[in-house]
Amino acid sequence: MFEIRDTIMIQAPIERVFALSTNVAIVQLTLGMKPVDAPESIVANSRVHWRGWKFGMPTEHHTLITGYKAPHPSGDWMKAFFQDSQAQGRFAHFHHDHFFTQHKREASTVLEDRVHFSLAWWMGSKLAERFLLAPYIRRLLWTRFALLKQLAEGEGWREYIAG
Repeated sequence: MFEIRDTIMIQAPIERVFALSTNVAIVQLTLGMKPVDAPESIVANSRVHWRGWKFGMPTEHHTLITGYKAPHPSGDWMKAFFQDSQAQGRFAHFHHDHFFTQHKREASTVLEDRVHFSLAWWMGSKLAERFLLAPYIRRLLWTRFALLKQLAEGEGWREYIAG
């Protein structure tokens, strides 16, 4: 199994960063696939069916939210979490953990993402994971982080979040 981890600090409250991260329209912007019959925002046990093109092939990915905890106090910290896992798709295994942490006295949020994936075994699958999928998924994370940071730290978030 392959793992990718990355972290970003966003100068915005945890509630805003979490709401942007769970907004399906924002996920669509960075994923490059379209949701089919999706909710506006992801909550516990949400299912999202994605359809699009990846690596020149038509692709479908069915996502299930397998872990979800909205922002909540934990000592001097505010924390939040959600996990999306592949219910059906091209991977043998895929899940993406999203961890959010904000110290109560600060206005910035640390977002840490961990993506675990593996392809079904076939000749060359380990090479494809390391040299094709891992760099691609890392670029998707960076693109997502940059968009979340831009929206959360500016005024763009108002287009996606009420209040």
